[in-house]
Amino acid sequence: MSMKHWIAGLSAATVLGSTSVGFANEVTLERLLASETEAEAGNWLMVHKNFNSNRYSTLNEINGDNVADLRLVMAATIGGTEPAGFGVGSMEATPLANNGFLYVSDPWGTPYKFDVSSGTSARPVWICDIGMDKDPSRGVLLANRGLALSGTNVITVLNDGRVVACDDETGDVVWDVQAATDVGEGFTNSPQVIGDKIIIGQSYGDWATRGWIAALDAANGEELWRFYTVPEPGQPGSETWLCDEAGNPDCWKTGGGAAWVAGSFDPETNTLYWGTGNPVPMYDPEYRPGDNLYTNSTVALDADTGELKWHFQYTPGDYMDYDEVGIQLLMDTEINGEDRKVLAHFGRNGIFYTLDRASGAYINSTTYVSNLNWTEGIDPKTGLPLEYDPEASLQTYAIGAIDRAGATATTCPNIQGGTNFFPTAYNPELGIAYAVGIEGCSDLSVREVDVADVRVGEIFIGGAGVHSGPMTGAINAVDLATSEIAATRATTYPLYSGVLATPDLIWTTHLDGTVGAYDAVTLEEKWSMNVGTAFQAPPITFTASGKQYVAVLGGGIGIAGFGYEELQNIQPANMLWVFGLD
Repeated sequence: MSMKHWIAGLSAATVLGSTSVGFANEVTLERLLASETEAEAGNWLMVHKNFNSNRYSTLNEINGDNVADLRLVMAATIGGTEPAGFGVGSMEATPLANNGFLYVSDPWGTPYKFDVSSGTSARPVWICDIGMDKDPSRGVLLANRGLALSGTNVITVLNDGRVVACDDETGDVVWDVQAATDVGEGFTNSPQVIGDKIIIGQSYGDWATRGWIAALDAANGEELWRFYTVPEPGQPGSETWLCDEAGNPDCWKTGGGAAWVAGSFDPETNTLYWGTGNPVPMYDPEYRPGDNLYTNSTVALDADTGELKWHFQYTPGDYMDYDEVGIQLLMDTEINGEDRKVLAHFGRNGIFYTLDRASGAYINSTTYVSNLNWTEGIDPKTGLPLEYDPEASLQTYAIGAIDRAGATATTCPNIQGGTNFFPTAYNPELGIAYAVGIEGCSDLSVREVDVADVRVGEIFIGGAGVHSGPMTGAINAVDLATSEIAATRATTYPLYSGVLATPDLIWTTHLDGTVGAYDAVTLEEKWSMNVGTAFQAPPITFTASGKQYVAVLGGGIGIAGFGYEELQNIQPANMLWVFGLD
């Protein structure tokens, strides 16, 4: 008997006869659309709670008045600490919650199901055997950012380019497809379920590959459509890749533009909104002159066809590694006295943007980091950096160019951004958006690589971006109506996790092992606990047997030590932590 089935057998006494198993647990489009209703308030059925990616829960049993009494009530060990190419992988996944069960993934993308209905222990139900070859020689930066629930299946995307569906009741593999077929392609994000479609994004742009977003048939994994974030010659946007000017006509083939964080969805217009990564090589724009569409962009796609509706590029011709894969917050709100359907985005480049959701037109923006030097500001008409020159093949922003002749520069914020893949959040009752991230700068330089030496599937940086001075962190709150900073809270270490919003609290986690809850208006700390595992994942909240809990995954340090010896000394121990009231 396999370990998976042995675990399932042990759990049979818990789940047999329960109305929470089998088809009662089926996750339909109707349930996903109802994620903000009372019927589904206690569940967390998709990676960002709802299609608008607001990560806002109306649950309020745990609130500012009693959160000081919160305690650890359950914990469970997770596997996946095997070494990857860059060391131990990062636990970056958002748990999912469905009628008393939690679903989590380890850095290799292995799905786990736990029964937490007792409120006192997280009982393992199954571990899906995805057949992963855990070969560290592939050199991948190992991470997995979560699962998706589709019908009676649990979907995972893997760094070897496969997409796997596991049966929700048994943990057996239902289907397994090789969705990414080219050398060096794979996935680190979480899949996105839209009815009968599963949306996935090619994640390894920095490995000299070309980014894409695709839709698969949820029943069998068959590909339905694919949108390339780097267009081939002759397609719209290809004119922004001046490869011939560089004497490298095929530079677009290794152009990056990875889609490594799940997007958002507007069911009213059937539109997907995904963020795209930096152009590649990231520090050598002379290898790939031009604006390099559709990198560093939000792309709006028709969910049925993958056709591009609009795009907005934040930093054209980027040479500072400011890819913009971060969360696309969708909200209906009032701005300057007018009701607007907007998309808001905390840019990795340190600027918070608000766009019109239907057209992609720029509305306004504000700087949310304490130190930003790469631009003097944003053009209020176009939303582009003031230094942007549409006639130039190589952009020179306020920090000056870095080039093959040896010019270097220091850019602020840090290359990992004011925020990064770390999920952001929005409280619709307060009209405030939240992000956590990094305060600091990076020193940039170029290292020319001959075209003949570029190897697809190997990381292609074209230079270096190293920390410049100490790195700290911050929690930032932005008033959406005014596009002004509502509050900021400085933190000792950079924050590498993400945010959960509840009616009067904001929740996040820290690299030193601390979980914290903060006042949603002032960001005053209301509660914290250090449990010892480094946190690079955001918390969720859910209910089981009528009680509210907060859950988060901890473990791994990856590239996020930022030079702090005390952080680097934290040993890897992948864990599920669950907190609740007495």
